[in-house]
Amino acid sequence: MDIWGKVFQMDFSPADGIQANPAVQARDGWMEGPGEAQRPIPERMSRWLLHEWIWIFLIGYGLFVGLPWLAPVFMHLGWERPARWLYDLYSLFCHQLPQRSLFLFGLKPMYSLSEIRQAWPYEDPLLLRAFIGDPVFGYKVAWSDRMISMYTSLWAATLLYAVSGRRWRPIPVGIFLLLVFPMALDGTTHFINDLLYGIGERGFRYDNAWLVMLTGGRLPSWFYVGDALGSFNSWMRWITGVLFGAGLGGLALPYVETAIQAALGDRKHGTWSSSAP
Repeated sequence: MDIWGKVFQMDFSPADGIQANPAVQARDGWMEGPGEAQRPIPERMSRWLLHEWIWIFLIGYGLFVGLPWLAPVFMHLGWERPARWLYDLYSLFCHQLPQRSLFLFGLKPMYSLSEIRQAWPYEDPLLLRAFIGDPVFGYKVAWSDRMISMYTSLWAATLLYAVSGRRWRPIPVGIFLLLVFPMALDGTTHFINDLLYGIGERGFRYDNAWLVMLTGGRLPSWFYVGDALGSFNSWMRWITGVLFGAGLGGLALPYVETAIQAALGDRKHGTWSSSAP
């Protein structure tokens, strides 16, 4: 084999000419076997989609994760109809409460409920979530802060899995449950607080008096109270969302890859159970 054969990993035969190495082609996903060219086009297309599933998922899911950020951009540009479509669509996946959402193009990135009441004097969650902002406040992202951290961290975990060669082992279920538990605890206590005291600025998850006792009140008062960016409640929503998204990716992605490779009839390459280097 000459130097060019080494570069392109081809087999050279004086009688047959230069021929691509089938093992290299199969490894790189160019072909699945000698009869690949004879497969029907829909079957070849479906196999290609399965081979490239992770990149297709990254693009499609990335659009799903990113579109809520366009809602405030559209409102800022005066394109109210497509912005409303986005708010309505993502309201199916998120509560969109304004005091727990980021705002763009306004005075602050996040507002307390008392500040929002200056422009939108409602406490009923169904009415409160309808506030999307105005030219002074700016316009809210169609995700709440927890949804941003949860969905974006899953996308980031998928990207990391893709570029690392898709050879992770799934994390143990016990580790996954440990990563999910903080969000379950934080979300459940907020839910109980809202049931007992309403959505207003009151209750044990508003003033976090229990945390003041635990820390001896050594931290600034603004850290304990409310949902403002940088407060304890805000940090908990960001952190627990990231833990959940990362845990879900660490558990599910290797199993999805293995199932897809099994469907393709090729367990040798790209699976977490592979013994290939």
